[in-house]
Amino acid sequence: MAGAVVPKFKNDEAVAIIEVGVKEFHCTGASAPHDHPHVYLDMGSDDEIICPYCSTLYRLNTSLEPTQSIPPSAILIPELTGADRR
Repeated sequence: MAGAVVPKFKNDEAVAIIEVGVKEFHCTGASAPHDHPHVYLDMGSDDEIICPYCSTLYRLNTSLEPTQSIPPSAILIPELTGADRR
């Protein structure tokens, strides 16, 4: 994903499976302060991967955009602060 922003996903709802539209991403576990180290995951040639920290199963869903997930609340959108806020 050179030159692209790698999306981050979280599992605040403690679901067993999160469907994502990308093969490369970060898993954060849950929202801060209950997150785990933000681990980079790459599915490679597979369509699923398990996070080694929280055991969430991530499954590729090619009908989703990189900024979408099922459940929809799993995509982590950082809160803008300071100069980023407009």
